[in-house]
Amino acid sequence: MTAILSDVEAAALAAVDEGAIARTLLELLAVPSVTGSAAESELQHNLARHLQRLDLDVDLWSMNVPELRAHPGFPGCEAPREEAWGLVGSTGNGGDGPTLILQGHVDVVPPGDRAQWAGDPFVARCAGEVIRARGACDMKAGVAAVLAAVAAIRAVGAELRGRVAAHFVVSEEDGGLGAFGTLQRGHIGDACVITEPTGATLVTANAGALTFRIEVPGKATHGSTRYAGVSALDAYLPIHRALGRLETGRNADPHPLMAEYPIPYPLSVGTVRSGDWASSVPDLLVVEGRLGVRLGEDPSQARTELETCVAEACADDPWLRAHPATVTWPGGQFASGRLPIGHPLAALVGGAHAEVTGSHRPHEHGAPYGSDLRLYSAAGVPTVQYGPGDVRLAHGPREQVHLAEVVTVTRALVLAALRAVGTK
Repeated sequence: MTAILSDVEAAALAAVDEGAIARTLLELLAVPSVTGSAAESELQHNLARHLQRLDLDVDLWSMNVPELRAHPGFPGCEAPREEAWGLVGSTGNGGDGPTLILQGHVDVVPPGDRAQWAGDPFVARCAGEVIRARGACDMKAGVAAVLAAVAAIRAVGAELRGRVAAHFVVSEEDGGLGAFGTLQRGHIGDACVITEPTGATLVTANAGALTFRIEVPGKATHGSTRYAGVSALDAYLPIHRALGRLETGRNADPHPLMAEYPIPYPLSVGTVRSGDWASSVPDLLVVEGRLGVRLGEDPSQARTELETCVAEACADDPWLRAHPATVTWPGGQFASGRLPIGHPLAALVGGAHAEVTGSHRPHEHGAPYGSDLRLYSAAGVPTVQYGPGDVRLAHGPREQVHLAEVVTVTRALVLAALRAVGTK
């Protein structure tokens, strides 16, 4: 049954400007804000100007990266960086109502092989309502939706009992430094919606993901006498098979929120480096990958399982028994996170989506990737993900988003925000 809109709600929904959303998204996509790059900082300053034009209370600050790295709760990072900028824009303290955070990350992953793109990855291409570019769905469409939702609320002069706060963060793709630094600065709230690309479904839980490195020793010799050496590549193979068995075991009984995925908690090897000369037997192989963390699992337990797996594979191999591989944990360390069972945030956002689309509440499920959700949840801020775009297209040369979906999400955010914080 459709609820009756208040005058303020109806006016704010009517104020959602589809043309402005498209223009903002194209502007954001034109900035190649790869994680750790100078353009990442540039985009934060551009967004600060957007927030200032909306007459928000704006906090734009340079994070103390060494201090954050030294914090015991630091979530890890991979990309080298010289600076990190935090950005929060708030409607101000209208009364004693709650604070709703609308959050999005501004960084994107590198474009990869540019030959696979239909043009410059950072020059958006539009085909009807489809916009294609690096960052289109992950997640500049979500950032544009947050800006547009706040703009619509401001446009009608809504008097709020609480606050709506836009958090724009860096470094999500490599661990969550931006969100961590924002929370450490004291920017918290009563609930949070992260506009990651969920296809306008509701993600109420995230699996975690831990970056690992395995170094496998070999014994170098000339390629013509390879029998006198030990190839680190050959030595790695039993470890690789053991990792496959570990992944199978860790996915044997997934949580119901994760059961729809063929592999809820993937263990993936992303890079393999070995050898420095074609006619030499390689004496070192280094693999790096990611280990999925189960919902509710202590990341230390997941690390122990992988370390034990590698140690047992080494113990079963004559060469590795005497020359064991080593495991380290560089880069991003994403724990899992989850909205508390029964928390009203899911019903609030889901109901808003159903109302603006005239359909049923969106599907509720977990996601097999790590995100900033776990950092807000760990800080005591109940969090869901709800945003435009298909995550399966993220990080690839077919990345795109449908403008109509961005508009739908924007309208749902407007309704959810007004109802979350209350109006006078």
